[in-house]
Order: sequence, then structure tokens, then C-alpha cells
Amino acid sequence: MYAVIKTGGKQYRVAEGDTLDVERLGELDDEVALTPVLIVDGDTVVSTPDALANAAVKAKIVGAARGPKITGFTYKNKTNQRKRWGHRQHYATIQITGISKG
Repeated sequence: MYAVIKTGGKQYRVAEGDTLDVERLGELDDEVALTPVLIVDGDTVVSTPDALANAAVKAKIVGAARGPKITGFTYKNKTNQRKRWGHRQHYATIQITGISKG
């Protein structure tokens, strides 16, 4: 059985026991419930909003990670206007503990 979940504006295909990095959700050892978009169990596919209202995907936060450093530079010609910026995304490493159809 696997499910497609939605978190942080992205969708992931997960099965029970999988670990993946998603945008930060909480603190270490927290239990989180994720929103399923689709659940596939063998030949049956659950994808309607009515059927997914009772479905749940449970996960546990097992670690933290940080993405690569992204740097940028913008400027406007002939006006001495310059801006240097950087960003490094924080991620939570989660482990899927259970998928239920409801």
C-alpha cells in the first residue's frame, strides 16, 4: 500500500517505513498527520475527497537537515543599487509510521 501526500506545497509518494526530507514541520520526536491526496492498495485506488476525508497518514519526525546554500545578487545599471542575498532551507526528516484508509 502506498499513498501520495501533500506537504509544503509539494507532493510525495510514500509507503510505510519510508523516510524523506520535507520542509520543517515541528520538533524532534513529534507525531504529525499528513494530508493524503491519493491512496493505492493493490487494485483499489482511493482518490475522491469524500473517501479521503477519513484517511490518514501518520509520520514521526526523526531528524533535521539543511539544504544547500543559495546565493543571489541583483543590481540596477548606472544607479549604484546592489543587493546580495542568501538562503538555506531547513528540512525535517520524517519516517512514515502508518497509512489508513479510514
